[in-house]
Amino acid sequence: MTAAAPERDGHASDGAAEHIRPLIDKLDPEATGAEMHALIRELYPICRSITGDGVRRSLRILRRIAPLTLHEVPTGTVVFDWVVPREWNLRKARLVGPDGEVVVDADRLNLHVLNYSVPFRGKVRLAELEKHLHSLPSQPSLVPYRTSYYEDDWGFCLTHEQRTRLRPGEYDVLIDTSLTEGSLTYGELVVPGASADEVLVSAHCCHPSLANDNLSGMVLAASLARLLGGLPLRYTYRFLFVPGTIGSITWLALNEERARRIAHGLVVAGVGDAGRLTYKRSRRGATEIDRAVLHVLASSGQDYEVRDFSPYGYDERQYCSPGFDLAVGSLTRTPHGEYPEYHTSGDNPDLVRPDRLVDSLRRYLEVFEVLEGNRTYLNLSPKGEPQLGKRGLYGSIGGQTHAVASQMALLWLLSLSDGSHSLLDIAERSRLPFNDVHRAARTLEAAGLLRAMDRRQTDAPRGAP
Repeated sequence: MTAAAPERDGHASDGAAEHIRPLIDKLDPEATGAEMHALIRELYPICRSITGDGVRRSLRILRRIAPLTLHEVPTGTVVFDWVVPREWNLRKARLVGPDGEVVVDADRLNLHVLNYSVPFRGKVRLAELEKHLHSLPSQPSLVPYRTSYYEDDWGFCLTHEQRTRLRPGEYDVLIDTSLTEGSLTYGELVVPGASADEVLVSAHCCHPSLANDNLSGMVLAASLARLLGGLPLRYTYRFLFVPGTIGSITWLALNEERARRIAHGLVVAGVGDAGRLTYKRSRRGATEIDRAVLHVLASSGQDYEVRDFSPYGYDERQYCSPGFDLAVGSLTRTPHGEYPEYHTSGDNPDLVRPDRLVDSLRRYLEVFEVLEGNRTYLNLSPKGEPQLGKRGLYGSIGGQTHAVASQMALLWLLSLSDGSHSLLDIAERSRLPFNDVHRAARTLEAAGLLRAMDRRQTDAPRGAP
């Protein structure tokens, strides 16, 4: 990314949040947005699915900005109640009309082929062909995205305008695909911190040419991994790039003990459209990650929405399933299915706005800043308010908004730092940005007025030892 991360100094500090703030402040919105958007454009033509070479190729491209490790899980591997499916790859798919005109060609747009189509070659009459066509009468100029992962079928997707123009006669069908014993591929990157407790960032990587619902999350997650890679962090950060549903289930099945280290997590998707940021709470609903995200959104000065957990959506429903019950929410912009271009050819790179990508990136970094800096302090001069002026901590110039906020942060900290209130507690109650509260805590600590308590407990999964 445009803002370079500081070099790792060989140890993690409790001031790790102080290293994230410079990243946020130094982000060049125009350059960073352009870089992220260019990567989305490069990835857009690749035909991805829940398995196959398209996923591998896409993850190898992301390696340019984040050193992902690719894992291969063989076909037939039992993962809880699921089985890793056969590997699917597309070579060509084309439908030619009776007059020799090419109706659809997957080389032009890979959404034209039913994702996971079985191979088929032959001539079919229009009445039979209609059983294998998918279009959107309510959005006649858009091509839908449709799949057939777990039921053998073949088919094409096309605009309804094209479909209504089809004439009787024989159509030449070519679907050159393979379904073979292979593997499911997922990407993983661990950015180490001082603690074994982990922050999970998970993006799905299984959709073909869909720019917002898929690629925006992949690119943002890889960008975050690159930015955090050189920092002395408190937490360890685990980045997963998995096929939707089957990928997260596979990772959980193969990493049950490792999953118990996940203290906080976010599922990232749909972060590039023009809509407001929307947060979906974890299943438990009031964990530290839920509170951190809500505080960042409330402090952003922008419109936002918060929704309670539901067992439908992205992979948060797998991480929050009762056997794991991890503290994982989902931070998106417009929720899935609620913008007209969702799962259609309208979800192309033009839908994704570089400025919104950067805004989403910034909010994720601010959430991590809260997690990294959230500590509990004890007031070492609790009997009456200590004199701040003689310590040079009380501003001499009145009327400055930032100065007033900084002074209020000092006073709130001295009032609530009784060993039972964390910095996030204080930021929420004072309605001050976490960064102001955190900076004030470091100032008071340096002045000998506060002492950091032992590391606080994280939101361990239910049932964890």
